[in-house]
Amino acid sequence: MGYRVVGIRFRGAGKSYYFDPGEENYSKGERVIVETARGIEIGEVSFAPTYISEDAVRDTLKPILRRADAEDLAVFEDNCVREKTAAIICKEKIEQHQLDMNLVDAQYTFDGKKITFFFTADDRVDFRELVKDLASVFHIRIELRQIGVRDESRMLGGIGVCGQRFCCCRFLPDFQSVTIKMAKEQGKSLSPTKISGACGRLMCCLKYEQDMYEELSKLTPPNGAYVSTPDGRGTVIEANVLMSNVKVRMEETEAVKTFESKDVTRLSGGRSRRSIAEIQKAGPRREE
Repeated sequence: MGYRVVGIRFRGAGKSYYFDPGEENYSKGERVIVETARGIEIGEVSFAPTYISEDAVRDTLKPILRRADAEDLAVFEDNCVREKTAAIICKEKIEQHQLDMNLVDAQYTFDGKKITFFFTADDRVDFRELVKDLASVFHIRIELRQIGVRDESRMLGGIGVCGQRFCCCRFLPDFQSVTIKMAKEQGKSLSPTKISGACGRLMCCLKYEQDMYEELSKLTPPNGAYVSTPDGRGTVIEANVLMSNVKVRMEETEAVKTFESKDVTRLSGGRSRRSIAEIQKAGPRREE
């Protein structure tokens, strides 16, 4: 049967972490107190208790300590206010030490025993003196953590070109490698401004949509394919994978017609009497 787990999300990030719910039942959206590698934290239930395979669990599951009550939520809100003040102080200290780094966020653990400052930088930064300076101000454990620009976008949040909240903030569990090849296979413009996210990197949706494009591409003849259609044979001059249709320049009349992919059969033997280069050079013809 596997392990009974519940998913917990922190700070509204997309990734969920597995915790042991014990015998309790938790509902999506509930706030709970848990122990993490960073310390005691407050998180939000992202999915109710369910069973997963033993292979999906790498480490020993930590139990949920309790449901968050009104007092816990008040502590969390107070920490959020303190974090804003801490961020201002840290930025001032960074300027004083003349460090080439950009502070992204400051986060207290729920128990207030540690504060982590997240920053971006082009190179490694020697921040040892900064840590000492901050420790003398806050008198608690200080951690400075360098993150990438994609992590920065996930933490700060925002609206993508699609009009939705960033995918990394909503549901993406991890960042994966995204390549220009994916953009080409999906027929995207290769202009950096059109395929890059707010973080300046290739958009994450290119990766998680790639599998669907690959599946649909198997059903849609590519540009240049010699095909048989209900109206005769011709050459595909434009394939729309998402709409599952193709534009075909007919062999006999040279008229351009649109067909659904399911009505077109790719022919393995033979080609159009005109080469693809000749067809492209001839330019658009009338479309029926």
